[in-house]
Amino acid sequence: MSGADLAARARAALAAVADPELPFLTIADLGILRDVAPVGDGIEVVITPTYSGCPAMVEITAAIRSTLAEAGIAPARVRTVLAPAWTTDWLSEAGRRKLAAAGIAPPAPRAPLCPRCASPATELISPFGATACKALWRCTACREPFEAFKCH
Repeated sequence: MSGADLAARARAALAAVADPELPFLTIADLGILRDVAPVGDGIEVVITPTYSGCPAMVEITAAIRSTLAEAGIAPARVRTVLAPAWTTDWLSEAGRRKLAAAGIAPPAPRAPLCPRCASPATELISPFGATACKALWRCTACREPFEAFKCH
């Protein structure tokens, strides 16, 4: 099998690896999965955390190794790179749709739209949400609170 075929097989297997904090999103949806490339007789996977110090990276790395082992792809090396820093621009369109479907407003340069009623009339309640990458907002139209993915 060629290196390109091995990388394609590995990328296809990794497309199903879920984020442990947002399990309806994959690491590909989030843009955490940066590269999959043949190296020697194995594969190297490059990942970038949504923020440095993200505690989910230990679980994500283990899931990557496990997924590749189950797919019969070895040896596998997982390398974490911090530069360039992850940005919400790396979120896929599918990932943005999945966030909205889960009731979490996707990142936006301005105040987020309410994921329940789509109103732009929203207000920040707290810059801190359930995870470091989310903030707590409220819709002033339907009065429902919601989380919004922080833009960075």
